This record gives sequence, C-alpha cells and structure tokens, in this order.
Amino acid sequence: MFSRILPVETGGNIMSEITTVVLDAMGGDNAPDANIRGAIEAINEVEAEVVLVGQEAIINTKVKEFYGKDLKEISPRLSVYNATEIIDMEDVPTQAIKNKKDSSMVVGFRLLKEGYGDVFISAGNSGALLTGATLLVGRIKGVDRPALAGILPAYHGRLVLMDCGANTNCKPINLLQFAQMSSIYMKNTLGIKSPKIGLLNIGTEETKGNDLVKDSYKLLKKYSKDLDINFIGNLEGREVFLGGVDVVIADGFTGNVFLKTVEGLGKFVKKSLTESFTHNIWSKIGSLPSLPAIKRFSKVMDYKEYGGALFLGVQKPVVKAHGSSDERLFKFTIKQAEQFVKNKAVDHLTKTYESDKNKAKMQEIKDFLANEEK
Repeated sequence: MFSRILPVETGGNIMSEITTVVLDAMGGDNAPDANIRGAIEAINEVEAEVVLVGQEAIINTKVKEFYGKDLKEISPRLSVYNATEIIDMEDVPTQAIKNKKDSSMVVGFRLLKEGYGDVFISAGNSGALLTGATLLVGRIKGVDRPALAGILPAYHGRLVLMDCGANTNCKPINLLQFAQMSSIYMKNTLGIKSPKIGLLNIGTEETKGNDLVKDSYKLLKKYSKDLDINFIGNLEGREVFLGGVDVVIADGFTGNVFLKTVEGLGKFVKKSLTESFTHNIWSKIGSLPSLPAIKRFSKVMDYKEYGGALFLGVQKPVVKAHGSSDERLFKFTIKQAEQFVKNKAVDHLTKTYESDKNKAKMQEIKDFLANEEK
C-alpha cells in the first residue's frame, strides 16, 4: 500500500499514514461536475489526499468556474492526474479496457496497481470497472469470482448485500466464497464478531429455490463451520431489513434486481410521504411535530447515505460508486473509501485466502463438488 508518511504532534506517535484516494473524474452520469464537487466537499471531512483522474484542462476549468480558485488553492491534498480518454457507458467492457489505455478508468487502475494510490473509485461503466479490477489489479489468489459488497440500511444497523451485480451467472462455490468474504469483511471492518449470513431465496425451507440456491444451501450448511461462517439459512426478501441478518448472499443478477427494487421503493416512500404532508395547509400544519422523525426516516431510507460497493476479492480496494452519483454521494463514497483502507479490508481477505488452512479446505470443497458431478 502506498501512503505518504507525515509527522504529527500527537502522543509520542511521530508518524501518521495519509491515504491516497484515486477518483475517476470522468465516470458516471453526472461527470465531471458531480465528481469534482464531491471531492472538494469531502476534502474537509477526510484526512486523505484525493487525486482526480481525467482530462486535466476540463477539470481545472470546471474548478475555476465553480469556485473561482485553482484546485491547490482549495486544498493541497487535491490534485489532478491527466488522462485523455473516457470509457463510455455503451462501451464493451473488455474492448474498452484493452483499447482505451489512456482512459480515466484504466489510468486510475494503473495508479492503484503501481502503488500511487490506496483505493480507486469510479461511477463509470460497471462492466469495464469489474473487468479492469480483475485483469489490471488482479484477483486475490484462491478467490474464484470477486463480487460487489453493497451496504444497505437495516433495523438498528446496516447490512451487506453480496453480490450486487458483478456476477450474473454463478456456481455454488461462488456463493460460498461470497459468504466467506463478506463474513471476513464484516468482522474486521464493521466490528461484528459473528455476522449472521442469510441466503436470499423465495422461502426459508431447504427445498425451496432454483438449483443454484438449493445447491448453495447444501454447500453452506456442510462447510460453514469449517470456514467460520455463521450461516443462518434461507432468507425471504421481506425479512432482510428486520435486523435478523448481517449479510445477504445472492448471485449478481438476483442481488442487483433486489438492490434496485429497494432503491426505487425508498424513493417511492419518500415521495409519497412528502406529497401526503404537503397536500394542503392542514396537512402541512399537522406534519410540523413529526418533521424531526420524518427527516430521520428519510436519512435512513436514502441510499446516498451509504456510499458505494466495495469489490471484494481483488488485490487492492476498488469501489463502485452509483452510476447516477451526485456530489453528495461522491462525498460519502470518498469518506467510505478512506475507511476501507484504514480498516485493511483487503489485507484481511488476502491473509485468509493465502493461509494453508483455507487453501486446503477450498481444495477439499472443489474435490467434493467434482465428485458430486460425476
């Protein structure tokens, strides 16, 4: 990990690590305006340095237009790294990564890989981001399929949904590894000693679901103890947010549909409440005592409060920001990314997957599956 080491004046500890966040300034529906504003909003709330990767002339012009200052005048922890190309949302992922070598995304990956940054954030083409993370940054040895771990609200807390959309076609071994990776992540990053892992399904019975879910259930039931996974069984969608589970496991297709449905429902509820309370003068007056509670509820339901999704299973931290991220969501994602680095989320995963114990157990599981297929 590359971090600048600066002296500090605290309690006899003379060294402090400064995280470097690399941000794709040209990725996303609202780029580069939202990306730039989000980075500048975040800089006073983080200790990190933020490097904006993209077309330097455009970024500098935008900064001057928005703030009347140069980037370094706003903060010495802000900088630009020039990249002349942009990967568009319509680009074919593998071709884009291969052919657009000077794109903001590929250059960002290169900075991360070569140690000039500690974490990379992009709201750009999801397929290209996941392809680039796997090919350019590289998988952690032993991980078959890296996956997106998104944070969602839950009753009296938060939960992780994995996979949020990286792998639309999965095998049971993939879902087993999603459960293990998310469990390690929750223990070491969010401080939950024994996170409860549920498998998203259409019913709680072991016999419910398609072949993938039923086979994944059997695998999790058989090996969860060996892999230190607190597997609680199948979980219906209506139970997800009631506080009984810390991690929800699904293939990327199911997980992404579930995630987008939840986001849409949150918007619908907020819009319906707003219209109800502002319908007429009497409803406006009647809503006044409830405003603090309404604001708290709106904050809990707002997906922009929860930042991006961490791509677990690659050798360096990569964060997928929402494609429609505005400046507020970029700010939260930058703050979140700094915490990913400080909590050593990737280091903990790497340590587990490189251990002889885990290697032997994964080989045993694969041998078992191979025999089952005969």
